[in-house]
Amino acid sequence: MDEQNTENRIELLKGDKVLWMVILVISIFSIFPVYSASSNLEYIVNNGTTTGHVIKHMFFVVLGLVIMRVVGMIKYEYIGKLSSILLGLMIVLLIVTMFTGQTIDGASASRWLKIPGTPISFQPSSFAFLMLVIYLCRYLTKKITRERLPIENIMYIFGPILLVFVLVAKDNGSTALMILMVSVIVLIIGQLHWKYIAGFISSSFIAIILFLIIALNTNLIGGNRVHTWMSRIETFTSSKAKTADVDDESVKAKNYQVMQAKAAIVHGGITGMGPGKSALKQMLPQSASDFIFAVIVEEYGLIGAAFLISLYLIMMIRIVMIASKMPAFFGSLLVLSLGVMIFVQLAVNIAVAINLIPVTGQPLPLISYGGTSMLVTYLQLGIILNISSRIQIYDEEGMGKKQSVAEINDIA
Repeated sequence: MDEQNTENRIELLKGDKVLWMVILVISIFSIFPVYSASSNLEYIVNNGTTTGHVIKHMFFVVLGLVIMRVVGMIKYEYIGKLSSILLGLMIVLLIVTMFTGQTIDGASASRWLKIPGTPISFQPSSFAFLMLVIYLCRYLTKKITRERLPIENIMYIFGPILLVFVLVAKDNGSTALMILMVSVIVLIIGQLHWKYIAGFISSSFIAIILFLIIALNTNLIGGNRVHTWMSRIETFTSSKAKTADVDDESVKAKNYQVMQAKAAIVHGGITGMGPGKSALKQMLPQSASDFIFAVIVEEYGLIGAAFLISLYLIMMIRIVMIASKMPAFFGSLLVLSLGVMIFVQLAVNIAVAINLIPVTGQPLPLISYGGTSMLVTYLQLGIILNISSRIQIYDEEGMGKKQSVAEINDIA
């Protein structure tokens, strides 16, 4: 009886058990820095209470874990089949957001779409990014056995990528660039011919330059944030320049976020100030979301940061291992692609906090305060765990590595 109960409990964590444990540890840990950093929202931004914010965060953690488990009960092939429909729906929502989008917590970009009749808002761009990646993985798998015509690549691969990029870029430049970069990586992993990838990168580069020139010198693209992007890049380069006047008040004002983040990291030292004892969280803008890594380093020190990074590293290693063991190309490609999405977001958040790249608005996966980004990450991990649970089934059915591409890629 005890052995049966143990097996039932383990089955609740369907899929890779190590990855499950890492996700649970990071999810539980996230409650503490969010509780500490959200006091900034209460006392500085004047938005809600610390208790209210941490309860909301815990709700999204639990909801995310439930969604992750539910996704594990659905065949991932079905998710692939629905990806084109869901991507089309997300594109429609992105268009609606361009005209009726809202701002949240004083943000200058209208990235959020409110669900009618409810107080709930979400960012369609995050879901569109996920659906685009799943769609690309499925399309590349379906057509892997033959050479695609150039018009097919333009219509069914490059067209959707550029459409999502353009719709997102107006209000969220950093996410748009991530969409472009991750999409190119997916095309490379998905074995698209290099000449098409090279042509797409060249065309995209030219298109981006033209977009910047038009946005900076005309009023044809209303409401764009190009000037904000250029200001951030200028601020970043000035902060790196040795000739910059550190006493210049304008330079200090522009570098305020980065200066506070760096100060918080330095203040943490080796062992940190202790949970909830961050001295700079009240002065650090977006301390509960974009710059939460700086708060973590200040409170838990270099040791705590190293522990957290090691958990993320284990997560990435397990994702690569799952992809390498998966005999079906679609499953393997999808796992690697979703892993790239998580890794890029993680790397960008940490790089901003330590001033390696200009300031962007990317959250720390599974930790930063914010419903949309958390739920999308849990969805990604749910699909990965789903695929990991299928590896043993494939082995039992005799679907080994020696099978042909046609035999293991019947997902149409």
